[in-house]
Amino acid sequence: MAVFTRPGLHKVAVLVRHGLLPIELGIPHALMGRARSATGERLYEVVTCAVAPGPIRTEGDFTVNVDHGTEALAEADTVIVPAAHDRDEPYDRGAMNPGLTEAFARIRPGTRVASICTGAFVLAAAGLLDGKRATTHWRASERFQRLFPSVRLDSDVLYIDEGSVLTSAGIASGVDLCLHMIRRDHGAAVANAVARRTVVPPHRDGGQAQFIRRPVPEPRVSSTGAARAWALRHLDRPLTLRELAERESMSVRTFTRRFRDEVGMSPQQWLTQQRIERARQLLEESDLSIDRIAAQAGFGSASTLRMHLQTALGVSPSAYRRTFRTGAAADTGNGTGMATDGSR
Repeated sequence: MAVFTRPGLHKVAVLVRHGLLPIELGIPHALMGRARSATGERLYEVVTCAVAPGPIRTEGDFTVNVDHGTEALAEADTVIVPAAHDRDEPYDRGAMNPGLTEAFARIRPGTRVASICTGAFVLAAAGLLDGKRATTHWRASERFQRLFPSVRLDSDVLYIDEGSVLTSAGIASGVDLCLHMIRRDHGAAVANAVARRTVVPPHRDGGQAQFIRRPVPEPRVSSTGAARAWALRHLDRPLTLRELAERESMSVRTFTRRFRDEVGMSPQQWLTQQRIERARQLLEESDLSIDRIAAQAGFGSASTLRMHLQTALGVSPSAYRRTFRTGAAADTGNGTGMATDGSR
């Protein structure tokens, strides 16, 4: 009997192990399970499975009863492997136990496979990450590199999209990864609606650092928040540092120092980042020409927009639009069409 019961929906199987982090199991169900089309129809069917169905221990004081076994993997379009805090072969020895080996053998070729946190150890032990870029929780990065030297580990990013295999860092980046997959499958409007419903940021770029190695600045009465809000409303026009500083009645020097303390980057870096995000939104959601988008995002010309998008994401504006507009409009089946590398 089939595990998935809703024909036409993208089938997602979440493979759990003993020591499961319950919050990581909830992420795909809460995000992908709630994704809806513009007409309100479900887009994904999400089920939980295990090597051996039955009670699965969690890191809390309760178990999760899993009804489905590895037969779910044979039907899935996407398989997601969360972390588990029980020590097992992938984490200890970098090898698969017989149960996991049999489970992964049931995954069909072309199926998209993703991991949350140290679930990456399972993907690596299965050989899915050999020669590819991948990430995992920064605290496990040294062990991961030692066990899987053939994987190009980047422990300073939130998630990495290598096409048919994706990896993410800690718990919160699992949210980012699921939103990225929804965005890749069905476009920004659907992903943003899921994010609003879940009350999380709609998009954090995969290349954003997992953690910031600097002390939290002391709270100040003065802030640069009003200048940032004003800048976001006027991205289409040239904005000077002096102009922003005047919005807060500060000198340029003081404003620059406060801005870096509060945001973690210079005002110019922040402005460029916001303009790239505005351009991405317009490329995904509008039919404006590249020249018009460049003007509305404050880049002035299509060539300048092209340069910045290539630097940030490694693609041209046309290629970016083609990727995400096509992902929203086409029925891609297993959702493994071309996508930009979330890690830059």
